[in-house]
Amino acid sequence: MKKIIQNGTIVTATDTYKADILIEEGKISSIGKNFDRTDTEVIDASGYYIFPGGIDPHTHLDMPFGGTVTKDDFETGTIAAAFGGTTTIIDFCLTNKGEPLQKSIEAWHQKSNQKAVIDYGFHLMIGEINEEVLQELPRVIENEGITSFKVFMAYKNVFQADDATLYRTLLAAKDLGALVMVHAENGDVVDYLIKEALAEGKTEPIYHALTRPSEVEGEATGRACTLTGLANSQLYVVHVTCAEAVEKITEARNKGIDIWGETCPQYLVLDQTMLEKPEFEGAKYVWSPPLREKWHQDVLWSALRNGNLQTVGSDQCSFDFKGQKELGRNDFSKIPNGGPTIEDRVSILFSEGVNKGRISLNQFVDITSTRSAKLFGLYPQKGTIAVGADADLVIFDPNVNRTISSKTHHMAVDYNAFEGMNVTGEPVSVLVRGEFVIQDKQFVGNPGSGQYLKRKKYGEQTNTRLVEEKR
Repeated sequence: MKKIIQNGTIVTATDTYKADILIEEGKISSIGKNFDRTDTEVIDASGYYIFPGGIDPHTHLDMPFGGTVTKDDFETGTIAAAFGGTTTIIDFCLTNKGEPLQKSIEAWHQKSNQKAVIDYGFHLMIGEINEEVLQELPRVIENEGITSFKVFMAYKNVFQADDATLYRTLLAAKDLGALVMVHAENGDVVDYLIKEALAEGKTEPIYHALTRPSEVEGEATGRACTLTGLANSQLYVVHVTCAEAVEKITEARNKGIDIWGETCPQYLVLDQTMLEKPEFEGAKYVWSPPLREKWHQDVLWSALRNGNLQTVGSDQCSFDFKGQKELGRNDFSKIPNGGPTIEDRVSILFSEGVNKGRISLNQFVDITSTRSAKLFGLYPQKGTIAVGADADLVIFDPNVNRTISSKTHHMAVDYNAFEGMNVTGEPVSVLVRGEFVIQDKQFVGNPGSGQYLKRKKYGEQTNTRLVEEKR
């Protein structure tokens, strides 16, 4: 059945206006007024905003890490994402050295198939570069539509790749039309600082932050930017937390290097003191890079406002406090890194960003949806409200007040990182390709209804800063 969403205020990355939306066969077929209502479901959006569905470019669902596996899988994680106004995620597919990339990709398809309730794609980790990997990458792009590769500069002896691997990945990505992503921390220095702290008997959660100071993130970010410029390639820095990293990204962009930066809601509203909570409660806030001193938040908000950071991903990576985070009770380095953030990403950015005047309403849409669609080969199918686009839509109440709590969230994990935080604004209904997944704040979707997305190459659309400047 056709649908009409009427009387709402449509908000895109560039425009805000009143109009009705006609949905047919999963697509936006028309935007206007006075549509024929014969055999049509009419949804009244009076008093609500209509946003393009959120795109979360950074999730870790059903991921093994630190001797355990993230609590939220592709079913619980995408249900929570939908409640939060996200209709597309891009999850990180981990690889193993010495094994074909396709083996890991198939494992991720197995994790997600018949579980996801929203659409999804994969990024691919690159842990080594050799002739076998270089020969396989073109097939990964053409057959799987995976056009973004992640290199870890951290987690020594686990994920960390050396600079030569990063540089060769950048060179390959330039030729293949892929976007390279980096977790930018100096893993060698972090490894030394962790061993030093443990040798001194410093085992509490706060030492997770103190052994990963902002300087090591800034240094690694600068190094990655330099290598990107040398390779004349393109780079996306994930989960930026601090002034030092923002400075290096800004400096590189000002030189004309094709660099993009992402931060996360936790870095915008939480700070390092959370790791000092007594009775091991600080372990709930252990993730990498760590939370910073509060003053860094203003730098991050400013960078989002002025365009030196362009996206906000959740870095969803949930572990139960009981039984999982507790693995590191006597050794902070054994606390599984990550937190539950996928459900509250959009609301926090609206409440703390738009409502408090830090970013505009249109910037909010760009940061939570449109920019990621452009960077990761999904635009204009995703990320905007336009004729021909997928009818991925969020009907959003900008005035409702609520308190975030694990008692009411929809993630499988036993705590909420934003527990007790008051926010204004909440999705009421969420549609994916024209079908309700959330309707009147109730889940009405079906596990397995989410579709895998093959993404376009980087540069096949208007997604680079240089192209935009020419326009």
